[in-house]
Amino acid sequence: MKRLTPRKVAAVALAATMAVGSLTACGSGDDSADGPVKLRFLSLAWQEASVAANQKLVNDWNAAHSDIQIEYVQGSWDSVHDQLLTSFEGGDAPDIIHYEAALSGQFAQMGYLADLKDIVPADLKGEIGQNVWDTVTTPDGAVFGVPFLLESQVVIANKKLLDEASIPVPTADAPWTWDEFAVNAKKLTKGDTFGTAWPLKQPVNRVLNLGLNYDGKYFQNTDGKNSVVFGPAEQEVPRRIHDMVYTDKSAAPDALGMGGTDPLPGFFGGKYAMLPGSIYLRQQMVEQAPEGFEWVTLPPLKGLSQNQSANPQTLSISEASEHKDEAMQFMANFLSPANQAELAKGDWLIPTGKTAGEQLVASTEGKDGWDVAVASANSLVLAPFQTVPEFSEWKSKIATPAFQEYFADTITLDELGKRLVDGGADIIK
Repeated sequence: MKRLTPRKVAAVALAATMAVGSLTACGSGDDSADGPVKLRFLSLAWQEASVAANQKLVNDWNAAHSDIQIEYVQGSWDSVHDQLLTSFEGGDAPDIIHYEAALSGQFAQMGYLADLKDIVPADLKGEIGQNVWDTVTTPDGAVFGVPFLLESQVVIANKKLLDEASIPVPTADAPWTWDEFAVNAKKLTKGDTFGTAWPLKQPVNRVLNLGLNYDGKYFQNTDGKNSVVFGPAEQEVPRRIHDMVYTDKSAAPDALGMGGTDPLPGFFGGKYAMLPGSIYLRQQMVEQAPEGFEWVTLPPLKGLSQNQSANPQTLSISEASEHKDEAMQFMANFLSPANQAELAKGDWLIPTGKTAGEQLVASTEGKDGWDVAVASANSLVLAPFQTVPEFSEWKSKIATPAFQEYFADTITLDELGKRLVDGGADIIK
């Protein structure tokens, strides 16, 4: 879920400095017998609007609940994992922890996070779909966090170029298939303009994420043993992207080595007509697009489905906290539909709650792609790779260089598959 943009540099440095001292401060349970319950809330909000929204919700809670007081602690995505591990091991972790499902799950397996399944209020639980709850549920049924913000992959397009090519904008109810995307990218390729740009400097998460469109699992579990697979389903998305670059020549080769926001100058300058990327790219459109530049958000592409992996931001409670019920009271208030909608708007992400999504679309009138963003939450599911403990090591040592070489056209699809499968066998014991 972590992302870096130019605006984040200063915020990260400030947050990291603040978090070092805050995470190692005195732990929960320091309130006196006659005083209010005092809880520390570690927040990883970093954008100005998001930080302001988080702090306002905490201040409003404190003003209305003299018996339960929340201390707001500013953290940083770039350093929080190690800091949390240190605070857990030292017995002074924050009571309420903002993080992401995949990495929170690691702490849950180590016994550091409380099981929330019996204390999540029914109305909050009912707002969030089971497909999202699955991402914060351990194999034995423990719930280690409440998911509240989601990210999906969409396509941002230059509306003027679509109009000039007589290409209608697809809707959330009628998304483009991958075939239609490829055909339209070819139509948009003319002169100095490529139909699309695929920024794949870090290709693994995006490819495995979109691979779910064709039921590509990449990992299978047989008799309790994980292994890497690379059959026809897993081959679909990398092959299609590769073909757009080297066969159709409708995708810009120079973009393959770029990060997610690196193609924006070229996109604004008309070098690329469409830009696949995260839903949060809409923020850059609003803040950085030249005056008069018209853009639209296209729904997630469809293969056999529009499925993508869900790795929501979460709120968890430390197992060591002496006030779990009070912490959940605050969390339920913090994640009410209206509050969730405001938090999602500040981060340009998707609220997990159904009512929050409806309120967000209504308040924005669906503009700036909010209608497409909220609708895309319906296809977010738990992916097989999210449950594999060795995934991070396989990703960094095997999959990243292998995919980079394939997209650079220096190895074949078969060679890519062999590297992924053999490398997985070496790492997963």
